[in-house]
Amino acid sequence: MRASVGRFCGLDLLLPIACRAAGFCKDGSILRACAVALTSLMPETHATAYDSKVEGNVIFTRFDAALNWVRKNSLWPMPMGLACCAIELMAAAASRFDIARFGAEVMRFSPRQCDVMIVAGTVTYKMALAVKRIYEQMPEPKWVIAMGACASTGGMYRSYAVLQGIDQLLPVDVYISGCPPRPEALLAGLMKLQEKISGERSFRNQKPELAEKLEEALA
Repeated sequence: MRASVGRFCGLDLLLPIACRAAGFCKDGSILRACAVALTSLMPETHATAYDSKVEGNVIFTRFDAALNWVRKNSLWPMPMGLACCAIELMAAAASRFDIARFGAEVMRFSPRQCDVMIVAGTVTYKMALAVKRIYEQMPEPKWVIAMGACASTGGMYRSYAVLQGIDQLLPVDVYISGCPPRPEALLAGLMKLQEKISGERSFRNQKPELAEKLEEALA
């Protein structure tokens, strides 16, 4: 949909108002007709929703898309290094692989400041409750990455002492295969998690009651 420059600036409304304020014409009908004639003669040059002066400064998007974009590029990991996979996790944070490229280099070991738990290594039953307690201390929204075969399925340890997969205790979002997986595999899993976060309905999940009220008002 296109509009002329004069009509886009609102001349057909502003001129009669100015005339009426000056006392030239009470109803402004003459000036309104002149304004319509002027604007009709002007060429159609600009789209109504586009202005080159603000190009690059204004972005039109959905609230969910903006929120998910912020979340996926600022993931703060809670590293649960339980076995040899933790060495690969440390390597992913080093300069050669540089997990900071994805905004996930902030490993504080403080669950209340983290939003993605990376379970790297063998989870024994003795350690399982501690892992769950730390997960419960993390604020919403939060995600879990099972790094390596041991965290995903128990790996080679088919024994009474080892939990056969952290998904028996926590909801896992991304599984990374390998024993141990390379740092590149962890980065690939992190990108998969970013893709998943991009498709989430964040606003509805976080504020369901407010979302329902908005939908009723717009219906």
